Amino acid sequence: MQMIPHSRPTLGEEEVLAVAEVLRYGHIVQGSEVHRFEAELAGQVDAANAVAVSSGTAALHLALVALGVGEGDEVIIPSFVCAALLNAVRHVRATPVLADINPDTFNIDVRDVEHRLTPRTKAIIVPHLFGLPAGIRQIIALGVPVIEDCAQSLGSLLAGAPTGSFGLLSVFSFYATKVICTGEGGMVASRDAGLLERIRDLRDYDEKEDDRTRYNYKLTDLQAAMGRVQLRKLPDFIARRQAIAARYDNLLMERGIPRPASPPNREAIPYRYVVRMERLEEFLAAGREAGIGYRRPVFKPLHRMLGRTGYPQTEAAFSTALSIPLYPSLSDAEVKIILNHLSSAL
Repeated sequence: MQMIPHSRPTLGEEEVLAVAEVLRYGHIVQGSEVHRFEAELAGQVDAANAVAVSSGTAALHLALVALGVGEGDEVIIPSFVCAALLNAVRHVRATPVLADINPDTFNIDVRDVEHRLTPRTKAIIVPHLFGLPAGIRQIIALGVPVIEDCAQSLGSLLAGAPTGSFGLLSVFSFYATKVICTGEGGMVASRDAGLLERIRDLRDYDEKEDDRTRYNYKLTDLQAAMGRVQLRKLPDFIARRQAIAARYDNLLMERGIPRPASPPNREAIPYRYVVRMERLEEFLAAGREAGIGYRRPVFKPLHRMLGRTGYPQTEAAFSTALSIPLYPSLSDAEVKIILNHLSSAL
């Protein structure tokens, strides 16, 4: 039995040709393709410019460094998120302060963030989880620099403006299963030219006049060529995701299992299709037996990794949240198999 994976990249002949063209030209490291990709991504999110880097984690790390976050500072992040945010905070020797989530959206809870602010809070990282825009304007109003994490939300809108256009800095990931992919890769975008210049300087250590610590965080032209093709396909990718999500909606809403609805003025993209499911472990096991890659949308909450307690909404989400396969390369036949299994299992 062939497994239907939880996620996979959506690639075609256009990506093959774009990468082959770079190989023929012979300049395969950071060059003109990277510069074009940066400009095109910046245009997508209404930023002044952007800096391409080697991963989403590198983007988070350099964003914190550019803001001057360091030892003794605190950075607020949600607990219900992947470990990349925690690792980035540790890279700069700052203290991670975990916040709970809003149970209706799975995004970081603005009220809980407010309660966790201290004079040492130097930054807040706000992911738009599963493609649904977070309440970032309320968090920005708290007066602390905000890093907008758009790893799962490229193409979503908040009050008509693209996610990635609100934070002082916004970061993106182009991992193999993200909204668009370059295999590995990331980007930092901003309207602040000074911050971007710092990040551009930090991503490359070679031929510098001073001895400041810098990194080898460059993206290659091979990856950027693929990314530019993927970015052009973004509207089609989103349309396909929406079509699949609508088919899931029709079935699950009949069973009284709606997914989180977008609050007013938030136009989500269905990066992940996440619903609340009782007896989650049994359902995951049934999926494995049927050859369907259902998963928890977050592998392990950060407060559990750190041995902390006191995050009731995150705990509830971890115990009940189910992510159903949804991505543009999911075929109609595979969608039908998933729908049939959901129907019988429910």
